[in-house]
Amino acid sequence: MPYLFTSESVSEGHPDKVADQISDAILDEYLRQDPAAKVACETLVTTDFALVAGEIKSTAHVDAEPIIREVIRRIGYNRPEYLFNADTCEVMNRLHEQSPDINQGVERATAEEQGAGDQGMMFGYATNETANYMPLALDLSHRLLRELSAIRKEGQQMTYLRPDAKSQVTIRYADDNTPEAIETIVVSTQHDDFGPDEVTMLRRIEEDIKTILIPRVKAQLDPATQALFTDSIIHHINPTGKFVIGGPHGDSGLTGRKIIVDTYGGKGAHGGGAFSGKDSSKVDRSAAYAARHIAKNLVAAGVADQVLVQVAYAIGVAEPVGVFVTTYGTTQATNGSGEKLTDGQIAQKVQHLFDLRPYAIVQRLGLQNPIFGESAAYGHMGRDAGTKQVEMPDGSTKTVETFTWEKLDYVEQIRTLFHL
Repeated sequence: MPYLFTSESVSEGHPDKVADQISDAILDEYLRQDPAAKVACETLVTTDFALVAGEIKSTAHVDAEPIIREVIRRIGYNRPEYLFNADTCEVMNRLHEQSPDINQGVERATAEEQGAGDQGMMFGYATNETANYMPLALDLSHRLLRELSAIRKEGQQMTYLRPDAKSQVTIRYADDNTPEAIETIVVSTQHDDFGPDEVTMLRRIEEDIKTILIPRVKAQLDPATQALFTDSIIHHINPTGKFVIGGPHGDSGLTGRKIIVDTYGGKGAHGGGAFSGKDSSKVDRSAAYAARHIAKNLVAAGVADQVLVQVAYAIGVAEPVGVFVTTYGTTQATNGSGEKLTDGQIAQKVQHLFDLRPYAIVQRLGLQNPIFGESAAYGHMGRDAGTKQVEMPDGSTKTVETFTWEKLDYVEQIRTLFHL
């Protein structure tokens, strides 16, 4: 019997995402000056106010206030009527030195034996239902809001748009777990005050979403995914009505409250740890990226149609306490004699191929570079690996790789190891 699955996304102007972007911008500045910096930066935003707090161990000297204001300005909160304004909001800095009790569990005499920054379990997931190996409902939800942001910043159409927005997509799946159609699309976007005629306002926004936004998103997709946009889609556009008051004035924002948006939209699993504001010694972040890297390469290599990888750690201990893999019964990998491998056997091979000590993860994925600001909105996973130029403290320019955990650089090794 067909079933439905739903995922949501939020825009860069959503209060929680504003907080995430501030936390990661401050992290990036510390890493730009000091790649070995230990950073745990939390952010609170509300009406014309931003607070950063957390623990730092670094040789860098970072002035947080101009970074905070620049992030807010870039997002688009630059008008007094938003009641959260880059130029006028109060900024409070409560960052302080990292506890030596925590640091002693991370740093070791031998760098390779660096301990995990905390205990916990981290998950990575991948599926072959999209080109970027992400769940379709989440991928479409992200695309809707990235394109809505692009329209807002172009300033040519839908000129009433404000930064805060949310989306949600429900997919109908067949019994064989293949997408049949898009069942429902939900978009709620903050907007300028249209005046007293709320009915006309809602009609215009709904028409623009259907005739401007959705066609622009469809144009980015392959023909098979475009075919899922049928005439029977249920649209809920600003279903509560007027949405003028939004952003941090409408709802306070905190770092780390959108961990499902950041990962897989409810598919697979999540260990509970947030990413933004944390340097890579925190396995909440680095091991989650490593698990995604493994899962994506396994699926791309043809090991299975979908893969979930769990890695777990004890604080201060380098080697993971456990590695778990499930292929949901979709594995194609064999032992070389035609017998399909069990998920436990796949997990053993994964441990053989991938060094999952924190130091090894950091080195393999280049996680001491200032690359995290780009990940703080529209998902940490499913993004395009690339490069960016970073101006270093001495005035030189350094090229660094971004979204390294999305690289398909282990596919051939996996195919050889799994007899594919």
